[in-house]
Amino acid sequence: MNGVVVINICYVAAAILFIYGLKLLGSPATARRGNQISSIGMLLAVVVTLFSRGIVDYTWIVVGIAVGGVIGVIVARTVAMTGMPEMVAIFNGFGGIASLLVGWAEFHPGRGHSPATLVAIALAVLIGGITFTGSLVAYGKLAERITSKPILFGGQQIVNAALVLAVLVLGAICCFADGGSSPGNARYGIFIAIVVVSFILGVMAVIPIGGADMPVVIALLNSYSGLAACAAGFVILNNVLIVSGALVGASGLILTNIMCKAMNRSLANVLFSGFGSASTSGGGSGVQGEAKPIVAADAYYIIEAAQSVIFVPGYGMAVAQAQHAVHELAQQLEQNGCEVKFAIHPVAGRMPGHMNVLLAEANVPYDQLVEPDDINPIMETVDVALVIGANDVVNPAAREDETSPIYGMPTIDVDRARTCIVLKRSLNAGFAQIENSLFFKDNTRMLFGDAKQSVTSLVAEFKGE
Repeated sequence: MNGVVVINICYVAAAILFIYGLKLLGSPATARRGNQISSIGMLLAVVVTLFSRGIVDYTWIVVGIAVGGVIGVIVARTVAMTGMPEMVAIFNGFGGIASLLVGWAEFHPGRGHSPATLVAIALAVLIGGITFTGSLVAYGKLAERITSKPILFGGQQIVNAALVLAVLVLGAICCFADGGSSPGNARYGIFIAIVVVSFILGVMAVIPIGGADMPVVIALLNSYSGLAACAAGFVILNNVLIVSGALVGASGLILTNIMCKAMNRSLANVLFSGFGSASTSGGGSGVQGEAKPIVAADAYYIIEAAQSVIFVPGYGMAVAQAQHAVHELAQQLEQNGCEVKFAIHPVAGRMPGHMNVLLAEANVPYDQLVEPDDINPIMETVDVALVIGANDVVNPAAREDETSPIYGMPTIDVDRARTCIVLKRSLNAGFAQIENSLFFKDNTRMLFGDAKQSVTSLVAEFKGE
């Protein structure tokens, strides 16, 4: 068997590991194993590629592996859970720029390519450029380095449409002029223009999106990075890169669709509506009522007598790093004979699966995690709903107020529980800048303060400390 056949067999094995690992990622109980299996597949693909006869010098490859490995270890060990969405955004951007550079390296004066190859290069550059700068903007919004509100201006859609038209025209000229012959200086200049316009498009595509829509944007940019990698695979004729890129692109699009359904909005509405550009009360006349504060000692008596408790985590739990304290409280409740569940909304937090990652870090059992559709039908039988830092995903305005921007969005209906205790620093609006009528419901009690300190106080009450 010659070397090419062995390499292709190994690529097929890597692709099988990718697909099987991706299947396991569909369940929290098997997600870790799926990630490990997919990593093994990528390791196999990388090792086999390094034995390719096309590599004439390993110097820069070794340097890249060493530098990238050191950076990766440092980032993985130092990133806080609140910084995980930003890190994912940056990783998406790196994937995009890597594909762009692969396409750029193949497009050089003096190299002849067929029109089909030139199309693949143009797609790798275009999608990679959009992913790179779009991810940088997403990072800025998530890290609050720039405003998380949509940035809008007059004629914005016309400008974006003009940019798209320009890049299509430039791409057509670059790929099909003179039948795709060897690129000269003029064609190389057009190619550079495509790179520049793709960077601008990435910025223009993400700045009009509000911070509350970041889970959708993260999933979409992840899909873009996969599609860029797939295009780069066609450029260098690497089968495993084509397969892995296509898998990431397809799974990212599926996840984007799931996120949109979780908000009852279309992708076009997310991308172009400018949702959150101005603060809103969730209704025409504002939220009316008076909040009912409670202290930890009184909250303890309520949950100590409960037979069923539903935890609803949100971004505030990540900010307070309260997941371990929450798990300890759940264990105390179970020892007290209480049934405990964790209701996870698909868009809770600032990236897909954010709450699942936090709870997995705290070793919360997978069988305690439930989706809104599983818990909402029995919410009236729940003694206590404990909301920890969540806001928009529990806002009753989504059901009750037709003038609310989130009207129709599926929520976790904690207001229907017998008692709802909300752990929050203040009555401020959430990331979507919509006031929450839940805070003023008759059965809601507000436990103000840092979530970790509040939960720790409840644990101390159970322990008699």
